[in-house]
Amino acid sequence: MTNVWLNRWFSVAYHYTNLIRNNEDGMKFTMYGTHPDPRHMSLQACDHAEVEPALPDADYVEFCLEFCQRNSIDVFIPRLKMLPIAAQVQRFESIGTQVIVCQDVPLLKKLMDKHEFYESVLETGIMEMPDYYVVNTVEQFQSAYAKLVEKGHKVCLKPTNSEGGMGFRVIDNNRDRLQDLFGAINRYVSYEEVVRLLSSVERFDDMMVMELLEGYEYSIDSLANSNGELLAAVPRRKAGGRLRLLDPVPELLAIAQRVAETYRIPYNFNIQVKYNHGVPKLLEINPRMSGGLHVSCLSGVNFPYLAVKSALGMDVPVQTPHYNILASHIEQPMLMKEMTNP
Repeated sequence: MTNVWLNRWFSVAYHYTNLIRNNEDGMKFTMYGTHPDPRHMSLQACDHAEVEPALPDADYVEFCLEFCQRNSIDVFIPRLKMLPIAAQVQRFESIGTQVIVCQDVPLLKKLMDKHEFYESVLETGIMEMPDYYVVNTVEQFQSAYAKLVEKGHKVCLKPTNSEGGMGFRVIDNNRDRLQDLFGAINRYVSYEEVVRLLSSVERFDDMMVMELLEGYEYSIDSLANSNGELLAAVPRRKAGGRLRLLDPVPELLAIAQRVAETYRIPYNFNIQVKYNHGVPKLLEINPRMSGGLHVSCLSGVNFPYLAVKSALGMDVPVQTPHYNILASHIEQPMLMKEMTNP
């Protein structure tokens, strides 16, 4: 029996856990999960679950090491605090735990800071980038906004160190604010609102002011072996409502190959791109499983399990995904179970 632990993850870790357990090789796993919320959805598929503490980086790494040793964890799949964990990966390996994380700490640090990583991609030239500026004063924001508008762009903004859609806003000066007040919550703000808010402080955390990309957005779920050699890539996009299309766009598959060859990110990673005027441009690269990875597994590639298999030193061949799959999902009620190890 092989013991696998996922620390604080998103709710979709429920699917990752079941994908690892219900693998095509019939390999047996005991699944461990931790989260600050004892009733979090990610824990419901686990064989053993515990509440994890809120700790600073160094103390959290010690908690992780103790948890792995106490539970004889063979494979640890972290999301929370990947960077300090990666910096101590040899300590995990010394107690027999393989960690599914990018062990190139300088690269991982870049991947988690959009400005640093954008600069890196610009140097390599492996894909197109949106026009952007990094600002931390209102005057810099005003200058960046003016330059982007002069180039004919619509403008959006996002913190450089945010995850997913956190902090993303689109500048739109033609909104009916009263109608917005009575409508759904949205991501639109006016230029004047942004200037007013940013003027309230002398400096703020780094923020990217960039070209708004208005075409299709794709998540390219990618799998590599422990050496960073690409084994599979599945471009996935929204196809209206809850529909998702697994779409084998040649230029996106080529981007995944170039990213793998350039950065050698091991195991699971996700490339987010969005089109503008027919050109796919980089949004971000996440060195972890994506929130929609379970949908991409409908391609026949069991991304979470194959990453675990590779981490255990087993051979994982290049995969042949099935594409042109239209997928969706519905909610399903379920009975919650209490933790086995409160």
